[in-house]
Amino acid sequence: MPQVAVIGGTGVYDPAILDHICEINEKTRYGEVKVLVGTYKGQEIAFIPRHGENHSVAPHLINYRANIMALKQLGVSAIIATAAVGSLQQEFQPGEYVLADQFLDFTKVRQHTFYEGGTDGVVHCDMTVPYCPEIRAAIEKSGQEQGLTIHNGGCYVCTEGPRFETAAEIKMFKQVGGQVIGMTSVPEVCLARELGICYGNISIVTNYAAGISDTILTHAEVVEMMGKSIGNVRSLIMESVKYIQERRDCDCRKILTETSLNK
Repeated sequence: MPQVAVIGGTGVYDPAILDHICEINEKTRYGEVKVLVGTYKGQEIAFIPRHGENHSVAPHLINYRANIMALKQLGVSAIIATAAVGSLQQEFQPGEYVLADQFLDFTKVRQHTFYEGGTDGVVHCDMTVPYCPEIRAAIEKSGQEQGLTIHNGGCYVCTEGPRFETAAEIKMFKQVGGQVIGMTSVPEVCLARELGICYGNISIVTNYAAGISDTILTHAEVVEMMGKSIGNVRSLIMESVKYIQERRDCDCRKILTETSLNK
């Protein structure tokens, strides 16, 4: 069974990065998920296109709980997730990559936990270090070998979407410490952490955010930028896998012990 999964965001839909692909319809209590499983250089890897085929699911309607639970049921212990983002800082330029280490959550209507009381209990999951440092280190090493500009560390602001943000909102997010902005990393990272799965985010900077950019923002612009860098993105993802150790010293899996005590 696959130990590593890739969750592909905007522009990263092509499962052809894998060989010998099979489709698994994994049933969870939150819904059924189509997971593609294949191999890359002999290693079995699972793949989920976050927005579905042809970008058919808006960010606020993604069944995050089903996706993460399906991967857990398949035996996945590490996730590399991509996200197209806007930059709030001039030093994070379009075409560069940011490995988020923190987030600010401005979502509103999403299901953020597997633990909603009753027989599931109530769990207050530690989120001090939400993004796994060992997964980030693996991605950084892969990026450096390929000559890509990788920023290991950055605060991801997650908004509800699907609309883009106003210039006033961007100004506020920047003032409170945001560095890149997107619509998908939360609650995905939170749910992975609740299940003890190591989770790393590759934020692909596609544009400057509202009020920083000289032009209006369009989804077509994001897709176009992703199209230009998709080769590098795929290589960055897949070459990172070889540096993910089966035994890791991070605290991600320790969350399982804490959640069992807090139910």
